Amino acid sequence: MREFVFALEYESGSNPVADILAEFPETQLRSLSCHVTTDTLWRVDHISGAKEALNAVANTVSTADYFADCLIRRDCQGKWETRVLDRTVDTLILYSYWNRTVACTSIPHLALEHFGDGLIFETTWRGRRYQWRLILPGDAKLTPFYDTLEAEIAETAGVDIIRVKDTTTSDFDIGDNEREQYLSSEQESALRAAVEHGYYETPRAIETYELAELLGIPGSTLSYRLRRAEAHLAGSYVKNMPFAQLPESD
Repeated sequence: MREFVFALEYESGSNPVADILAEFPETQLRSLSCHVTTDTLWRVDHISGAKEALNAVANTVSTADYFADCLIRRDCQGKWETRVLDRTVDTLILYSYWNRTVACTSIPHLALEHFGDGLIFETTWRGRRYQWRLILPGDAKLTPFYDTLEAEIAETAGVDIIRVKDTTTSDFDIGDNEREQYLSSEQESALRAAVEHGYYETPRAIETYELAELLGIPGSTLSYRLRRAEAHLAGSYVKNMPFAQLPESD
C-alpha cells in the first residue's frame, strides 16, 4: 500500500468553509468517514470549536452555492444535503451526501478515476489549509493524479505534497494526525490571562465572563479555549508522570 498526504491552501473567497475556518482559527474539521462512487460522495465529519464557529460552519455547509468538496465550484449543479447527527457545546457531527453532475468533480472522484476502488480517505481542515491523506494501492502512479488535481484547483488553491511513502495497514492511525503537541497561541494566551488574573485561585478572583470582557472575546470562546488547554495539559501530565508500582499483596 502507498500513503499520499497533501494539502490544499485556499485563497480568500474561493471556498466558503475555508473562509469560516479562517475566521475561527481554533476550529478543526476532520473526517470520520468518507466514501465515493462514480456519481456520489458521502461523508461524516467531526467539527470542534466554539459555539459561534459551529453555528457558522453548519450554516455555511447547508446554504453554500456549491458542495464544499466540489472543485468546479460555481458551475456545480450537483445536489447535496447536510444533516446534523449530533451536537454538544463544542463539537458537531455532520453527515453530507452529494450527487454530482458530469461537470462536477472532487478529490475522492479524481482518486477513484486514477486509482480505482478500495481507497481510504482521511481529511483534516484548519483555516484555509485542507489536508488529505490517501491510502492507495502499492503500484499507484501519483503523477497523473497530481497533475489533474493541480489543473482543477489552479484558480482557487495551491497544493503542497507533504508525504509519499509505502506503508502497511498498521500505519494508518486516524488519531495520529489529530494529536496536538502544543497549545495554540489562542489557548496559551487565554490560559496565561486566566492565571494572571486569578481565575485559578481559591476563591476565584475573576469569573469567566469578566475575563472574557477584559480579553474582548465571547465568554463561550474563552471557555472553549480554557477547556482545550486544560485537557491538553492534563493529558500531557498523565502521559509523562512516572509509573507508580503497586505494592505486592501478601
